[in-house]
Amino acid sequence: MKKLLFLASMMMLSLGAFAQHAPGTVSIQPKVGLNIANLTDIDDADPRLGLAVGAELEYQVTDMVSLSAGALYSMQGCKTKSGISIFGFDLSTKSTTKLDYLNIPIMANVYITDGLAVKIGLQPGVNLSAKAKVSGSVEGYSGDSEEDIDGVKSFDLALPIGVSYEINNIVLDARYNFGLTKVDEADCKHSVFQITLGYKFAM
Repeated sequence: MKKLLFLASMMMLSLGAFAQHAPGTVSIQPKVGLNIANLTDIDDADPRLGLAVGAELEYQVTDMVSLSAGALYSMQGCKTKSGISIFGFDLSTKSTTKLDYLNIPIMANVYITDGLAVKIGLQPGVNLSAKAKVSGSVEGYSGDSEEDIDGVKSFDLALPIGVSYEINNIVLDARYNFGLTKVDEADCKHSVFQITLGYKFAM
């Protein structure tokens, strides 16, 4: 993580070029995309695929630097599975931890060439939903259940770092969100790779 932060800082300080938007301009970017989300420190956890949708407002400070803030509905969590044998029957279960947030990414964007930006920031988030969906099967018979999860913290903080490329106002954005705060009383934190496609409208 420290190496990634150092690399991003060096790119932001040493590279320079021009953005597609003039200094002082403001744009809004509706966007939609995919989360590949997981939780750290959980054995054999698999990613949960989820939706990321919302909008970001961007202010072009200079030819090279802009600041942005957004609001994104983000589906996060993870998947786990287990299998045991009871009285000669094979029992298998799959569990999906469904943690959905309203995230507010606040980013510094540095354009290293026309349309291509590296970005880093902070992302506070508010938990909107915390549920566990369990699917089980015994000898070909299966069933599902879903329950609320207790103990999930209402506030989350992440460090987003990534890149974006813009052409004809269409923006492809890829970022990784490092969880900084614990999800609950355990040590697990969010780990989310997010890719979105958006369109910029001048304001």
